[in-house]
Amino acid sequence: MREGLLPLLPRLRRLARALAGQVADADDLVQLVLERALARAEQWRPDAALDKWVFAIARNAWRDELRGRGRSQNLFAPEEAGVTAADGASTPAQTLDLAAALATLPPDHREVVALVLVEGLSYSEAAELLEVPVGTVTSRLARARASLQAHRGKDA
Repeated sequence: MREGLLPLLPRLRRLARALAGQVADADDLVQLVLERALARAEQWRPDAALDKWVFAIARNAWRDELRGRGRSQNLFAPEEAGVTAADGASTPAQTLDLAAALATLPPDHREVVALVLVEGLSYSEAAELLEVPVGTVTSRLARARASLQAHRGKDA
């Protein structure tokens, strides 16, 4: 299991950045997820997909963090200039714009975007991980896309 975590790090970082929206928070989340995964290694079943198990830990840890903050958006540390959640954007301006747009989404929509659009999970895989029906994933993703489009339209 430990050897399987190393190749998952880039994907886990992308997920954490999409969920948290802030680099410092994402880094803290990745560290927390790895600590929990290693501490609870005996709970992982070898017949289960390691990435889904780790992503579930990340999702639950982030929800715990949000509850602990009282759903406020306080930061562990200030955002570092120019470093955002969107690694794949082609210019710094697009990166900042995408990160700002993702930050406007409600947490449940951001989760679905992170899992389906960023990590490439299928709707059914995301639904299983989030413990919701596939229709809920579809609906949240549609609303998230509409919100992101509206955000894009404001900036044009």
